[in-house]
Amino acid sequence: MSSADGIYFSQLPLRRFLREIVDGPFGSSLTSSHYSDEGARVVRLGNIGAAHFRGSDAVYIPHEYFRQLQRHEVKPGDLLIAGLGDERHPVGRACIAPEGLGPAIVKADCFRARLDERRVTHRFAAWALSSSLVSDQVAALSRGSTRTRINLDVAREIQIPVPSPEEQRRIADYLDAETARIDNLMQQARRGLTMLDERRSATVFNAVTGRDLAEKKKGSSLGWVDSLPESWPVIPLKWAAKIGSGHTPSRTRPEYWENCTIPWISLFDVGRMRNPRQERLSETTQKISELGVANSSACLHPAGTVVLSRTASVGFSTIMDADMAVSQHFVTWTSGERLSPEYLLYTLRAMWQYFESVQVGTTNVTVFMPDLNAIRVPVPPTNVQRSIVNRIRADANRIDALSDTFGSQIKLLTERRQALITAAVTGQVDVSTASERGIEA
Repeated sequence: MSSADGIYFSQLPLRRFLREIVDGPFGSSLTSSHYSDEGARVVRLGNIGAAHFRGSDAVYIPHEYFRQLQRHEVKPGDLLIAGLGDERHPVGRACIAPEGLGPAIVKADCFRARLDERRVTHRFAAWALSSSLVSDQVAALSRGSTRTRINLDVAREIQIPVPSPEEQRRIADYLDAETARIDNLMQQARRGLTMLDERRSATVFNAVTGRDLAEKKKGSSLGWVDSLPESWPVIPLKWAAKIGSGHTPSRTRPEYWENCTIPWISLFDVGRMRNPRQERLSETTQKISELGVANSSACLHPAGTVVLSRTASVGFSTIMDADMAVSQHFVTWTSGERLSPEYLLYTLRAMWQYFESVQVGTTNVTVFMPDLNAIRVPVPPTNVQRSIVNRIRADANRIDALSDTFGSQIKLLTERRQALITAAVTGQVDVSTASERGIEA
């Protein structure tokens, strides 16, 4: 069979093969407040990969409550379909509920389907629904912008390619084997990225603590490092840098939020501060007005000031590339002549153990100002500080280049994987020759 559009099998709506399809409990019928430490498994969106069940991040509900929701039950071998998706995790992707799952139900935005497997097998349907052919089609039918959603009616109308049952089995066997090879290569690349992240952290720590110097060491009184070069004094940070913070002008006064021209670091900027490659922040997500600054505890900090997040996401830092204000969720240090802002930045990044030890709270963690006022740091001579920063940057450049290589590999392998799935389920790949590549067909 040939086709001008590259699809070599007939396409039919999923409803033609459905014996049963259900979604998860509606609204307040199942929320995180119902979860327990053990019981029946709750299958959530994060568990539904592209033809692969992701077993991590398991949550449960009590068996008694499971019995009340048994209409939504999942059994091993059932077809699981994602009713909600985003750019990285397409809506409509599907997988098979694994053996050993135990008692389970689907959560909202997840569908459990059972097909007439004499005509379409669950294994093949999972691959077909995870193909670009179907994800592009579903995206056009779905609602939403950032996250797209479909309901059961839309799911029933999804068009899938339908080869013969024997061809379905060959395609599924082929994709199981080929994607496993690709997944193994991606896993190796991700391990490489993890090792580079560890090397980056070790480089920073060893440099700012003098561990990589052939200088005589002394015991350290700091809780986050055991020894330091003997010639390096340890002083309260506030002796070498002016400590500060910020504020949020009143949201109930609209005039404070008009004509906003002053860069203002808020929690919206922490995402960029998490990136270990960045040293400086040149633009902020939000700005405030001069009137807002004048009528609040906010103030303008000069360019070169080091800023650290102390609430919610604790311990992330950067250097202001221009005069900026900050919200109350941050602490700032404006260095004097004795301390390089870049050296201070990397010292704060090496102190993650300290920030973990003094943060308070569980969901909304924070580090209080007295603990930040109490920070002490090693302060080598300024020429040594410059040398430390240069060594960190030189090694970071090498790490960045290797990280980019691994990132490109993962991107290409991801695209290859998706293209292979689509080509196989549409008949563009002749899987009948799979045995020649060591794949049983």
